[in-house]
Amino acid sequence: MAYYQRLKDLREDNDLEQKDIANVLGISINQYGRYERGENDIRFEHIIKLAEYYKVSIDYIAGITNYQNGESSLSSEELKVLDIYHDLSDMERGELKYHIKQLYAERKRRSQTA
Repeated sequence: MAYYQRLKDLREDNDLEQKDIANVLGISINQYGRYERGENDIRFEHIIKLAEYYKVSIDYIAGITNYQNGESSLSSEELKVLDIYHDLSDMERGELKYHIKQLYAERKRRSQTA
């Protein structure tokens, strides 16, 4: 997700208008509107201010994560597996996905016959 869509979603989720956020940032409504439309890159200091205002992480605003507070619900072991996955080639990832789907299908078959 692009950061400008995240800006709009955060504002709307908090029942705010563009003028409200423009006031928080000390900029014009037009400038803020350009941020939300992706017409202008948002200044980093404004990202920090918005993260503090909405009580979310900068990564969330940037669209890097879908966890607002920057924390994942994954265990450390699961995160290690994801790191390994990201180090694999596209072909290796495809093979892994295939095997995971096969394991899942087998588990479903077993649970339906039990």
